[in-house]
Amino acid sequence: MAMTSLLPDSTSRSAGSRTRTPGELRRDLGHRRPLVLLAALGGIAAAASTLVVCLAVGVVGWFLTDAGAHGTPRDGLRVGALGWLLAHGSGIHVQGVAVTAVPLGITALCAWAAWRIGHRVGDSVSGHGPDADRIADGERDWTVPLAAALFTAGYVVMAVATLVVAGRPENALDGGRVVVWSILVSGVFGGSAIAVGSGRAAIWAALLPPSVRGAAAACRRILVTWLVVSTVVFVIALGVDFSTAVNVMSQLHTSAGDATLFTALTAMVVPNAVVFSGSYLLGPGFTVGLHTIVSPTAVTIGPLPMFPLLAALPDNGATPGWTGWLMALPLLVAAFAAARSQRRIPTLRWDEGAIRGCAGGVAAGIVFGFLAGVAGGAVGPGRMRDVGPLAFDVLVHAITAFGIGGLLGGLAMTWWQRRAARWDDEPVSDPDPGDLPAQ
Repeated sequence: MAMTSLLPDSTSRSAGSRTRTPGELRRDLGHRRPLVLLAALGGIAAAASTLVVCLAVGVVGWFLTDAGAHGTPRDGLRVGALGWLLAHGSGIHVQGVAVTAVPLGITALCAWAAWRIGHRVGDSVSGHGPDADRIADGERDWTVPLAAALFTAGYVVMAVATLVVAGRPENALDGGRVVVWSILVSGVFGGSAIAVGSGRAAIWAALLPPSVRGAAAACRRILVTWLVVSTVVFVIALGVDFSTAVNVMSQLHTSAGDATLFTALTAMVVPNAVVFSGSYLLGPGFTVGLHTIVSPTAVTIGPLPMFPLLAALPDNGATPGWTGWLMALPLLVAAFAAARSQRRIPTLRWDEGAIRGCAGGVAAGIVFGFLAGVAGGAVGPGRMRDVGPLAFDVLVHAITAFGIGGLLGGLAMTWWQRRAARWDDEPVSDPDPGDLPAQ
């Protein structure tokens, strides 16, 4: 819809052949709203929308724990704000114990809010700058960069204000990490949404070589498919030993309100568990404490805290022989996803099919390696200061497996498409009249 505002208006070029209707005028003005004000407010709204949710959860949690017998609602609000900051990489010290792991569930919610609001901002300012023809001719267009910068600035201002209000010296929040994470969330997701909503992304993508567009599509398909497979494996592992998770909850002796709050907080780290699962399937695995390892070829773990999701861990000791074959999944998934991706953007050139699949797989491996790097951290004292995937090893394995799998998938689909093209080009000869049946 937003791209229609970039198309040249033939009625305006026709030397006043007709005047625009009030509806057309309102539609045109709807895409030319004040860019500076709207983009900045959009960034503030994107941060505030998820912050309000966290504040509400904090107040509800304060009430559920002891029906408000201790503390004040302000304490619940502060806990909610600290949770929001923790999702932006702030880390926190609780009674001198560092907690640096990022709850990726809240971070994903923040990224989704930045995308949704950024898309609306992009649509609202799409009428600014040159139209599609002038952009295609190479005219510079600063609409998206300016809107994205203002959107990011508004988001960062909101994050810094929250940091100042909710922070305490004893919590030792890392303000620098909050700013960096805020720039990443609002700049990457909000900025790309503004480009899509304004129609510029479609114009710029049309100017890119097909191999680049194909590699980007392959990267997205491989990464999404791998996360889905990792989620399925995690759910199966948790379901196999679900009784242990239930037993953990029963041993905590929580009330109904406490159990509800604890379950909601546990759901916020399910994306972390999915990344752990993907790191396990890639081979390097992850740690659940100092001097521990969980991988398809070795499982060495010690005493664990009472946390329900840990029921998905395999048994300590020697691993079954079949678990080693799980490391073939990344290659197969990448090949399948790359081939599926190339069906939408076909090619008959071997080199282009190989580049699309391999480059898309390498890019997907880099993104998953980044996720592995931010999914872990310190979650408690002592040996729990080291919990998370072996990030560098996961990065290397992901690049290798996804790159090779994408290469094979791209070549396989290129072969299939070339074969299908030959069938379509084969001439169909007329039947011999002597072979026709007698009337």
